[in-house]
Amino acid sequence: MRDKAKVLDKEAINRALMRIAHEILEKDGGIEDLCIVGIRNRGAYLADRLANCIEKIENKKTPVGILDITLYRDDLTSIAAQPVVRKTEIPFDISGKRVILVDDVLYTGRTIRAALDALIDFGRPKVIQLAVLIDRGHRELPIRADFVGKNIPTSQNESIEVRLKEIDGKDEVVIVERE
Repeated sequence: MRDKAKVLDKEAINRALMRIAHEILEKDGGIEDLCIVGIRNRGAYLADRLANCIEKIENKKTPVGILDITLYRDDLTSIAAQPVVRKTEIPFDISGKRVILVDDVLYTGRTIRAALDALIDFGRPKVIQLAVLIDRGHRELPIRADFVGKNIPTSQNESIEVRLKEIDGKDEVVIVERE
């Protein structure tokens, strides 16, 4: 795979997250009963960043958790012979709460379906809303994001890579092309 185009840099990612934070607060009327859960890996880092944006606006912390969806995936046998299951860390009760589920890229919808199944095992939220940095289209399931940083339509031979400094050493979003 090779990089075809950089579509977001560090500043654009930060602006998108701050805009999503404002949209969440406007749509939901503040942070009462709000919690944020990020899907491992990159969704977890974006969830932390989103919570920091909300804290800058509201001067109050929002609980943040991390969700591992490995055992809930419908492609579990095809991703690896021995898939690595990591810990889900949700140190608060989600029952009756407004949960913002965070991921880096929304594509087919299958990751989000798995995340919803996993999340429901931890309680019965009042509402679950989806926030993604990138929506690239090509849905296979009837799932849509409530909050989107940027819509980036791609062809089937292209993919989106969200690179974050915590994992990749720098912040950027690029379209990559399969060779």
